[in-house]
Amino acid sequence: MEKVILVTGANSGIGLALCERLLYEDSQLQLCLACRNMQRAEAARSALLTSHPDAQIDLLHLDVGSVRSVLHAAHKVKARYNRLDYLYLNAGIMPNPQIDIKAFFKGLFSSNVVKMFATAEGLLTQQDRVNKDGLQEVFATNLFGHFVLVRELDSILCQSGQTSRVVWTSSSNARRSAFSLDDVQHRLGTEPYASSKYASDLISLALNRHNNSQGLYSSVICPGLVMTNLTYGILPSFFWTLIMPIMYLIRIFTNTFTLTPHNGAGALHSLFLKKTESLDPRAKYHSLTSGIGSNYTQPRQMDIDDDMSEALYVKLLEMEKSARKRLKEEDDNKQAYKKYLNQTE
Repeated sequence: MEKVILVTGANSGIGLALCERLLYEDSQLQLCLACRNMQRAEAARSALLTSHPDAQIDLLHLDVGSVRSVLHAAHKVKARYNRLDYLYLNAGIMPNPQIDIKAFFKGLFSSNVVKMFATAEGLLTQQDRVNKDGLQEVFATNLFGHFVLVRELDSILCQSGQTSRVVWTSSSNARRSAFSLDDVQHRLGTEPYASSKYASDLISLALNRHNNSQGLYSSVICPGLVMTNLTYGILPSFFWTLIMPIMYLIRIFTNTFTLTPHNGAGALHSLFLKKTESLDPRAKYHSLTSGIGSNYTQPRQMDIDDDMSEALYVKLLEMEKSARKRLKEEDDNKQAYKKYLNQTE
C-alpha cells in the first residue's frame, strides 16, 4: 500500500531535502507539500519531479501561523486522503534574529565555540510580534498551529488497525530555561524560538501519552547546525562566507555541524525507516555528521517531564477551544452582516 506523507515547510531547506530523500527511498509514496508560499511550493514540486518524474506530489496551501488556514488546509487533506501515514511538522520561523556580536567573537575563539554554534545560548535573541489571531507569531507558527493540525487530522491519523507517525523538527536551541508554563507564548522573554522548540518536545511526549493507544506515535528530531534561509537570516551573507571554512574545520571535532539541508534531514529520513516499536518517546533523534561528511542519527534523552508536558497539553487544548470559538463568532458576524445587507437592498 502506498504511504501518504505530508510535510509542512517543504518548499526549501530541510523540508525539501527530506522530500528528496523520501522519494529516493520510495518513489511510489504519495507526497503532499504543505507550504505558505505557493509559488515556491510549485518550484519545489518541479524540482522534485525533475529527478523523480513519476512521483505523486500534491501541493497544499498552509500557513501554520493562522488557525483559520490550518483548519481550512486540514479540511482539504481529509477530503483528499483517507489516511495519513506520516505527518512531518517541519515549518518554523525565527523572526528578526539579533546576535550579540561581542559574545559571538568571544565564543568563536574559545573552548565553548562548538556549544555556542550548537545551542546559541546567550548569543541569539528574537523580536516576536502578535499575529492576526492575537497570538505570538513564533509560538503560533512553530507550535500551536501544528498542534491544531494534528488534532484536526485525528480522523485520518488515528484509525483502527493503522499506525501513523507525527515527527516534529525541534532544535538544539530548545532549552528548559527558555520556557515557562506561566508564559507559554513567551510574551515576556527574548528567546521565543528556543521556547517554542522546547514546547514541541513537551507536546510530543504528551501526544504519545494520549494517542499511542489509537496508533499514533510522535517523535522529535534535531537537524543540527544547518545552513538554511533561517540560519542565513542571523548574520549577513558575506559573514557566513568568511566563517564557513572555520565551520567545516570545527566539524572535524564535533558531529553536530550537519551544515547542509541533506545532512540536516538525516534524522527525519531515519525515522521514516525506523520501526514504530523501537521508538523512544523521551528521546530526541539527532542528525549528526562525521568529520569526513558521513551522515548518521543518534537518539539522546530530552530534558522533559510528564507533569510539565501534560500541563502544556491542557493549556493548548484550552487555547484551541478559544480560537475555534473566536473564528465561529467571526463567521457568524459576517453571515449576520450579509443577511442585513440583503434585507436593506
